Amino acid sequence: MKKVIVISTSLRMGSNSDMLANQFAEGARTAGHEVTKITLADKDIAFCRGCLACQKLGRCVINDDANAIMQQVLEADVVCWATPIYYYEMSGQMKVLIDRMNAMYALDYKFRDVYLLTTAAEDGPEVPQRAEAGLTGWTDCYPKCQLAGTLFCGGVGGPRTIEGNPKLHEAYNMGLAV
Repeated sequence: MKKVIVISTSLRMGSNSDMLANQFAEGARTAGHEVTKITLADKDIAFCRGCLACQKLGRCVINDDANAIMQQVLEADVVCWATPIYYYEMSGQMKVLIDRMNAMYALDYKFRDVYLLTTAAEDGPEVPQRAEAGLTGWTDCYPKCQLAGTLFCGGVGGPRTIEGNPKLHEAYNMGLAV
């Protein structure tokens, strides 16, 4: 059994990317893994101040939800990020959380596999590339892990327009295969 953390970064509850996250989580649960889903929509996460105190303390000096999320990521075997694509990039909330988890750089971590689920109104194959590159920049800082899989669902701009889309089943299968 693996510990899986799924981080849904959309601020819209039940969004298209959140629905992918739910399917990934359900697949991982069906496979017998322990799954925790975190939704950033109800979290308080401030911008990084760039003070680098986290490198000495092993945690951020800002007292909000980022430290608790970081602790869960450190203890997970698998991390799955789900984000809407805005202007060909990951959501701002996702980027802010990644920046705030800078304290992890000097800490031991368990995660080995990282997944990325993305959705966007546009459907071209180039749409998720910058988000994937941004997350790869993060995983490159943790040499014991790898970007194990990505899933992109384009053409889903409006709320819940992903309903009935085969990509939901693909997200489930990706979670099932963790």
